[in-house]
Amino acid sequence: MSKRAPQAMPTIRVLQVEDSELDAELVLAELEADGIPHEVRLVDDRESYLAALDDFNPHIVLSDLSVPGFSGQHALDLLRARDEDLPFIFVSATLGEEAAIDALRHGATDYILKQNPARLASAVRRALAEVDARKASRRAEAELIRSQRFESLAMLAGGLSHDLRNLLQPLLLAGDSLQDYQDDPRLARLGKLVRDCGKRGLDMVHSMLSFARGARRAEQVRLGALISAFELLMQGSVPRSVAMELVVDDPELSFEGNHTELQQCLLNLCLNAIQAMPDGGKLRIEAAQTELAPDFFLDEEQPRAGRYLRISVVDDGPGMSQSTLEHLFEPFFTTKEAGTGLGLVSCKRIVASHGGVMRVHSKPANGTRFDLYIPLDALAADAASLDDMEGLEGCAERVLVVVEEAGQLSILVDTLDAWGYQAHASQSGTAALQWIEAGGLPDLVVLDADMNLFTGVRTLAALVKEDYQGGVILLARPDAPPDLHELPPLEKLHVIDKPVTTHALLRALRKSLGEGDANR
Repeated sequence: MSKRAPQAMPTIRVLQVEDSELDAELVLAELEADGIPHEVRLVDDRESYLAALDDFNPHIVLSDLSVPGFSGQHALDLLRARDEDLPFIFVSATLGEEAAIDALRHGATDYILKQNPARLASAVRRALAEVDARKASRRAEAELIRSQRFESLAMLAGGLSHDLRNLLQPLLLAGDSLQDYQDDPRLARLGKLVRDCGKRGLDMVHSMLSFARGARRAEQVRLGALISAFELLMQGSVPRSVAMELVVDDPELSFEGNHTELQQCLLNLCLNAIQAMPDGGKLRIEAAQTELAPDFFLDEEQPRAGRYLRISVVDDGPGMSQSTLEHLFEPFFTTKEAGTGLGLVSCKRIVASHGGVMRVHSKPANGTRFDLYIPLDALAADAASLDDMEGLEGCAERVLVVVEEAGQLSILVDTLDAWGYQAHASQSGTAALQWIEAGGLPDLVVLDADMNLFTGVRTLAALVKEDYQGGVILLARPDAPPDLHELPPLEKLHVIDKPVTTHALLRALRKSLGEGDANR
C-alpha cells in the first residue's frame, strides 16, 4: 500500500541512544520512508548522551530500553531533569506492556516495538506537534498574564494620575505668575523653572497613563516628552552593568504620531538589547533629524523622500548572524527561550503605521543598531506659551471658583486676581450656592469636575436651577470626562483638561465671557 505524501516539515535533530548500528539504521529508515528530514547523533553511554543534549540540541530522543552500561530509563531521567517537554520515545524489542505503562508514567512520550516499527514516523510527528502546541499554549498563557498585569497597571495609573495632576496644578499656575516679575530676573527664572517642571511632569503623567491603558490615537508628540517618559519607564530595567545614554538633538521637535506605540517600540528594542548583553555593555538611544533620498527605500517600500526623525537604538552586544537577520521580522521567530518573537514584528508595524521605515544593522561581535525613521511632514510648536497672552486680561468680572483642594483653589484665585478678575473661592458646591444666595450670580464659574461630595456636574445643575446662564469652565481629567447628558444645553460651557495652564485658563475664560464658542 502506497503512503500518502506527508506535509513538508523542517529538518529535525534526532538523538539516538542505541548500541546496535543495524538497529539504529532500521529505525531511521522509517523516518526516511515517511519523508521526515533529519540529522542524527548516535550515542551509547552517559557521557556522550549528556554532551549531545548540550551541543547537538536535539528535537527528539529515540532510545533503546537496554543499553550495556547505560539504560534507557536512566537516559529518560537525565532528560526530564533538564527538560520537561522534549519528546522521548522508547524503541525497544524487550518492552512489555507493564514496562511500557511504567515508562509513560515516568515521562516517556511514547514507545515503539522494534518488531513493529511502522508506527514510529507517525509517533515522531505527533510528539513534535504536541510540543509545538504546548509551547503555543504557554505563549498564550504568558500573554494573558501579561495583559492582566497591564490591566492592573492601568487601574493603578488611573488612580495615581488624578493625585499627580492635583500636585502639578500649583506648579503650572505658580510658575506662570512668577514669570510676570520681569523686574526681578531671579523670580522670573524661578517661575520658568517651576512651570517647565510642571509641564514635564504633566507630559510624563499623560505618557504613563496612555501607555498603561494602551491608548491608540493620533496626537502631537513632543520628542523631549517622549524620551523623558521612556527614560522614566526604563528606570529599574537597566542593570548596573549596562551604561545607557540618551542623545536628543531637539527636544522641542513635535510630530504627529502615537505616543504610546512609540514608547512600546523603544521599550521592546532596548529590553532586547539589554538581554543580549548579560555581561554588560553600552546602550545608546539617539534622536535626530535627517533627509532621506528616494533611493534609500527598498522595493517593497513606498519612496517618500524628505525630512525624517531618526530614532536609533544602538548596543555593543554580540550582534546577529546573517541567517538570524533574514528571519528577524518573522512572527514567532525568536532566539530567546522565553520570548514570543512578536516584539520586533510589533515595532515594524508601529513604524509603518506612522508612515515610516525601519532598518537594522548587525554583525557578529560588532553589536546591533536599529534605526526608526518617522516622517516629519509638519512640525508643530508649543502654542501654550506666555508670549501669546495679549487680550486675555479681565475687566473686573466676578468669577466664582469652586475647587475642594485648598492649594489648587488658592492658586487659581490668586492667578485670576492677578489678571484683572474678581475671584471668589468656594471649597464645595454647597458653599458656592450659599455664596450665590448671599452675593448674587457671578459672571462666570470655574468648577472642578472631580469634587467628592457635591460633584462639579451636580453643582452646575444646581446653578442652572438658580437661573445661572453665564459662562462655565469645567476642569476635568482627560481620561475621565464628566457625564453632561443630564444637563440642559449650555452655550458657554468649556471643558478643559487638568492640570490647566494659565494661558489655557485665561483663553477659556475670554471665550466663555464672549459670544458663545461652546466647546461641548
